[in-house]
Amino acid sequence: MIAIPSLQESVSPEEWQLRCDLAACYRLVALYGWSDLVFTHISAKLPESVSGPEHQFLINPYGLMFDEITASSLIKVDMQCNKLHDSPFPVNPAGFVIHSAVHEARPDAQCVLHTHTRAGVAVSAQKCGVLPISQQSTFVLASLAYHGYEGVAFRDEEKPRLQADLGEANFLMLRNHGLLTVGKSIADAFLSMYTFENTCRIQIDAQAGGEVTSVDPQIVSGVAQAMRVQTGGLGGAFVWPSLLRKAQRDAPGYDS
Repeated sequence: MIAIPSLQESVSPEEWQLRCDLAACYRLVALYGWSDLVFTHISAKLPESVSGPEHQFLINPYGLMFDEITASSLIKVDMQCNKLHDSPFPVNPAGFVIHSAVHEARPDAQCVLHTHTRAGVAVSAQKCGVLPISQQSTFVLASLAYHGYEGVAFRDEEKPRLQADLGEANFLMLRNHGLLTVGKSIADAFLSMYTFENTCRIQIDAQAGGEVTSVDPQIVSGVAQAMRVQTGGLGGAFVWPSLLRKAQRDAPGYDS
Protein backbone atom coordinates (compact mmCIF):
# COMPACT_ATOMS: atom_id res chain seq x y z
CA MET A 1 0.00 0.00 0.00
CA ILE A 2 1.05 3.59 -0.64
CA ALA A 3 2.18 5.40 2.53
CA ILE A 4 -0.22 8.31 3.09
CA PRO A 5 0.00 10.58 6.16
CA SER A 6 -3.08 10.46 8.35
CA LEU A 7 -5.48 13.42 8.26
CA GLN A 8 -7.36 12.37 11.38
CA GLU A 9 -5.89 15.10 13.57
CA SER A 10 -6.37 17.84 10.97
CA VAL A 11 -10.06 17.38 10.16
CA SER A 12 -13.19 17.46 12.31
CA PRO A 13 -14.54 14.24 13.87
CA GLU A 14 -17.56 14.48 11.54
CA GLU A 15 -15.38 14.68 8.44
CA TRP A 16 -13.14 11.87 9.66
CA GLN A 17 -16.13 9.58 10.19
CA LEU A 18 -17.40 10.35 6.70
CA ARG A 19 -13.94 9.67 5.30
CA CYS A 20 -13.80 6.29 7.05
CA ASP A 21 -17.26 5.30 5.81
CA LEU A 22 -16.49 6.37 2.24
CA ALA A 23 -13.13 4.58 2.22
CA ALA A 24 -14.88 1.45 3.51
CA CYS A 25 -17.42 1.81 0.71
CA TYR A 26 -14.63 1.92 -1.90
CA ARG A 27 -13.02 -1.18 -0.38
CA LEU A 28 -16.36 -3.01 -0.31
CA VAL A 29 -17.04 -2.15 -3.95
CA ALA A 30 -13.67 -3.73 -4.77
CA LEU A 31 -14.39 -6.77 -2.60
CA TYR A 32 -17.71 -7.39 -4.33
CA GLY A 33 -16.11 -7.08 -7.77
CA TRP A 34 -17.91 -3.94 -8.92
CA SER A 35 -14.88 -1.75 -9.62
CA ASP A 36 -13.60 -0.93 -13.12
CA LEU A 37 -9.89 -0.42 -12.46
CA VAL A 38 -9.78 3.32 -11.57
CA PHE A 39 -12.56 4.51 -13.86
CA THR A 40 -15.62 5.04 -11.68
CA HIS A 41 -16.27 7.17 -8.62
CA ILE A 42 -18.17 7.30 -5.35
CA SER A 43 -18.77 10.78 -3.97
CA ALA A 44 -19.94 11.84 -0.52
CA LYS A 45 -21.19 15.30 0.44
CA LEU A 46 -19.84 16.84 3.61
CA PRO A 47 -22.50 18.06 6.05
CA GLU A 48 -23.05 21.80 6.44
CA SER A 49 -21.73 21.53 10.00
CA VAL A 50 -18.34 20.85 8.38
CA SER A 51 -18.45 22.70 5.07
CA GLY A 52 -20.71 25.63 5.94
CA PRO A 53 -22.99 26.89 3.15
CA GLU A 54 -20.51 25.85 0.45
CA HIS A 55 -21.00 22.43 -1.13
CA GLN A 56 -17.98 20.25 -0.52
CA PHE A 57 -17.43 16.61 -1.39
CA LEU A 58 -15.04 13.74 -0.86
CA ILE A 59 -13.93 11.74 -3.88
CA ASN A 60 -11.24 9.23 -4.74
CA PRO A 61 -7.74 10.26 -5.83
CA TYR A 62 -7.67 9.49 -9.54
CA GLY A 63 -5.34 6.64 -10.39
CA LEU A 64 -5.65 4.64 -7.17
CA MET A 65 -7.39 1.29 -7.28
CA PHE A 66 -10.45 1.03 -5.05
CA ASP A 67 -8.72 -1.46 -2.77
CA GLU A 68 -6.00 1.14 -2.12
CA ILE A 69 -8.33 3.92 -0.95
CA THR A 70 -7.94 5.11 2.63
CA ALA A 71 -9.75 7.72 4.69
CA SER A 72 -6.73 10.05 4.42
CA SER A 73 -6.22 9.62 0.67
CA LEU A 74 -9.73 10.85 -0.18
CA ILE A 75 -9.70 14.35 -1.65
CA LYS A 76 -12.01 17.19 -0.65
CA VAL A 77 -13.33 19.12 -3.66
CA ASP A 78 -15.87 21.84 -4.44
CA MET A 79 -18.73 21.63 -6.94
CA GLN A 80 -16.30 22.26 -9.83
CA CYS A 81 -14.00 19.46 -8.56
CA ASN A 82 -11.28 21.89 -7.48
CA LYS A 83 -9.09 20.43 -4.75
CA LEU A 84 -9.60 22.13 -1.38
CA HIS A 85 -6.47 20.80 0.33
CA ASP A 86 -3.02 19.65 -0.63
CA SER A 87 -2.79 16.15 -2.01
CA PRO A 88 -0.12 14.44 -4.09
CA PHE A 89 -2.86 12.80 -6.13
CA PRO A 90 -4.91 14.23 -9.01
CA VAL A 91 -8.69 14.31 -9.23
CA ASN A 92 -10.77 13.64 -12.32
CA PRO A 93 -13.08 16.60 -13.10
CA ALA A 94 -14.60 14.74 -16.06
CA GLY A 95 -15.53 11.85 -13.80
CA PHE A 96 -17.21 14.23 -11.38
CA VAL A 97 -19.64 15.64 -13.99
CA ILE A 98 -22.30 12.99 -13.31
CA HIS A 99 -21.83 13.20 -9.55
CA SER A 100 -21.97 16.99 -9.41
CA ALA A 101 -25.14 16.95 -11.53
CA VAL A 102 -26.83 14.57 -9.09
CA HIS A 103 -25.66 16.39 -5.96
CA GLU A 104 -26.78 19.72 -7.44
CA ALA A 105 -30.28 18.44 -8.25
CA ARG A 106 -30.74 16.32 -5.13
CA PRO A 107 -29.94 18.08 -1.85
CA ASP A 108 -30.97 14.86 -0.07
CA ALA A 109 -28.12 12.93 -1.68
CA GLN A 110 -25.16 12.50 0.64
CA CYS A 111 -23.69 9.75 -1.53
CA VAL A 112 -23.68 8.98 -5.26
CA LEU A 113 -22.30 5.59 -6.28
CA HIS A 114 -21.62 4.75 -9.94
CA THR A 115 -20.44 1.44 -11.45
CA HIS A 116 -19.58 -0.10 -14.82
CA THR A 117 -20.15 -3.75 -13.94
CA ARG A 118 -20.58 -6.42 -16.61
CA ALA A 119 -24.13 -7.26 -15.60
CA GLY A 120 -25.12 -3.62 -15.09
CA VAL A 121 -23.88 -2.55 -18.51
CA ALA A 122 -25.48 -5.62 -20.09
CA VAL A 123 -28.94 -4.79 -18.76
CA SER A 124 -28.45 -1.09 -19.53
CA ALA A 125 -27.99 -2.12 -23.17
CA GLN A 126 -31.26 -4.08 -23.26
CA LYS A 127 -34.24 -2.27 -24.68
CA CYS A 128 -36.48 -3.74 -21.97
CA GLY A 129 -34.34 -2.38 -19.13
CA VAL A 130 -34.98 -3.89 -15.71
CA LEU A 131 -37.62 -6.62 -15.82
CA PRO A 132 -39.88 -7.44 -12.83
CA ILE A 133 -38.67 -11.02 -12.55
CA SER A 134 -37.08 -11.19 -9.09
CA GLN A 135 -37.70 -9.93 -5.58
CA GLN A 136 -34.58 -7.79 -5.94
CA SER A 137 -35.94 -6.16 -9.09
CA THR A 138 -39.12 -5.07 -7.32
CA PHE A 139 -37.08 -2.93 -4.91
CA VAL A 140 -35.29 -1.29 -7.85
CA LEU A 141 -38.43 -0.75 -9.92
CA ALA A 142 -40.04 1.13 -7.05
CA SER A 143 -37.60 4.04 -7.65
CA LEU A 144 -35.97 3.57 -11.06
CA ALA A 145 -35.15 6.09 -13.80
CA TYR A 146 -33.26 5.88 -17.11
CA HIS A 147 -30.88 8.26 -18.86
CA GLY A 148 -29.94 7.85 -22.51
CA TYR A 149 -26.33 7.50 -23.59
CA GLU A 150 -24.70 10.72 -24.85
CA GLY A 151 -21.10 9.52 -25.03
CA VAL A 152 -18.46 9.75 -22.31
CA ALA A 153 -20.02 12.00 -19.66
CA PHE A 154 -17.62 14.93 -19.43
CA ARG A 155 -19.76 17.76 -20.88
CA ASP A 156 -21.62 20.08 -18.52
CA GLU A 157 -24.35 20.52 -21.14
CA GLU A 158 -25.55 16.98 -20.38
CA LYS A 159 -26.26 17.81 -16.73
CA PRO A 160 -29.79 19.28 -17.12
CA ARG A 161 -30.96 16.25 -19.10
CA LEU A 162 -29.49 13.82 -16.59
CA GLN A 163 -31.08 15.75 -13.71
CA ALA A 164 -34.47 15.77 -15.41
CA ASP A 165 -34.28 12.04 -16.09
CA LEU A 166 -33.23 11.22 -12.52
CA GLY A 167 -35.97 13.27 -10.84
CA GLU A 168 -36.63 11.85 -7.38
CA ALA A 169 -35.51 8.31 -8.20
CA ASN A 170 -32.81 6.57 -6.17
CA PHE A 171 -31.77 4.13 -8.92
CA LEU A 172 -30.59 5.43 -12.29
CA MET A 173 -29.76 3.19 -15.24
CA LEU A 174 -27.35 4.97 -17.54
CA ARG A 175 -28.13 3.41 -20.93
CA ASN A 176 -25.18 1.55 -22.53
CA HIS A 177 -23.06 2.77 -19.62
CA GLY A 178 -23.82 1.39 -16.16
CA LEU A 179 -25.62 1.84 -12.86
CA LEU A 180 -25.94 4.70 -10.38
CA THR A 181 -27.52 4.90 -6.94
CA VAL A 182 -28.36 7.89 -4.77
CA GLY A 183 -28.42 7.61 -1.00
CA LYS A 184 -29.19 9.81 1.99
CA SER A 185 -26.15 8.10 3.47
CA ILE A 186 -23.22 6.08 2.21
CA ALA A 187 -24.85 2.99 3.69
CA ASP A 188 -28.08 3.62 1.76
CA ALA A 189 -26.25 4.12 -1.54
CA PHE A 190 -24.25 0.93 -1.02
CA LEU A 191 -27.26 -1.22 -0.11
CA SER A 192 -29.12 0.16 -3.14
CA MET A 193 -26.21 -0.72 -5.43
CA TYR A 194 -26.00 -4.20 -3.94
CA THR A 195 -29.66 -4.69 -4.82
CA PHE A 196 -29.30 -3.06 -8.26
CA GLU A 197 -26.28 -5.16 -9.20
CA ASN A 198 -27.92 -8.40 -8.09
CA THR A 199 -31.06 -7.46 -9.99
CA CYS A 200 -29.01 -7.22 -13.18
CA ARG A 201 -27.06 -10.42 -12.54
CA ILE A 202 -30.25 -12.36 -11.87
CA GLN A 203 -31.88 -10.97 -15.01
CA ILE A 204 -28.98 -11.97 -17.28
CA ASP A 205 -28.85 -15.44 -15.70
CA ALA A 206 -32.62 -15.94 -15.92
CA GLN A 207 -32.75 -14.88 -19.57
CA ALA A 208 -30.00 -17.37 -20.38
CA GLY A 209 -32.15 -20.14 -18.92
CA GLY A 210 -35.25 -19.59 -21.04
CA GLU A 211 -38.62 -17.90 -20.72
CA VAL A 212 -39.03 -15.83 -17.54
CA THR A 213 -42.00 -15.24 -15.24
CA SER A 214 -42.91 -11.69 -14.21
CA VAL A 215 -43.91 -10.51 -10.75
CA ASP A 216 -47.50 -9.29 -10.32
CA PRO A 217 -47.56 -5.46 -10.81
CA GLN A 218 -49.55 -5.05 -7.58
CA ILE A 219 -46.65 -6.58 -5.66
CA VAL A 220 -44.22 -4.15 -7.29
CA SER A 221 -46.41 -1.19 -6.35
CA GLY A 222 -46.35 -2.17 -2.66
CA VAL A 223 -42.67 -2.94 -2.36
CA ALA A 224 -41.60 0.30 -0.65
CA GLN A 225 -43.39 -0.71 2.53
CA ALA A 226 -41.91 -4.22 2.29
CA MET A 227 -38.39 -2.77 2.15
CA ARG A 228 -39.01 -0.66 5.24
CA VAL A 229 -40.19 -3.75 7.12
CA GLN A 230 -37.21 -5.83 5.96
CA THR A 231 -34.67 -3.33 7.31
CA GLY A 232 -36.64 -2.30 10.38
CA GLY A 233 -37.04 1.17 8.89
CA LEU A 234 -33.27 1.71 9.03
CA GLY A 235 -32.43 1.26 5.35
CA GLY A 236 -28.71 0.81 4.74
CA ALA A 237 -27.90 1.54 8.38
CA PHE A 238 -29.31 -1.90 9.22
CA VAL A 239 -26.52 -3.73 7.35
CA TRP A 240 -23.70 -1.15 7.48
CA PRO A 241 -22.16 -2.29 10.80
CA SER A 242 -21.79 -5.84 9.47
CA LEU A 243 -20.32 -4.50 6.22
CA LEU A 244 -17.76 -2.48 8.19
CA ARG A 245 -16.79 -5.67 10.04
CA LYS A 246 -16.32 -7.36 6.67
CA ALA A 247 -14.13 -4.50 5.48
CA GLN A 248 -12.05 -4.73 8.66
CA ARG A 249 -11.57 -8.47 8.11
CA ASP A 250 -11.01 -8.54 4.36
CA ALA A 251 -9.65 -5.04 3.57
CA PRO A 252 -7.99 -3.70 6.73
CA GLY A 253 -6.40 -0.27 6.70
CA TYR A 254 -9.20 1.68 5.00
CA ASP A 255 -9.65 3.76 8.16
CA SER A 256 -6.11 5.12 8.16
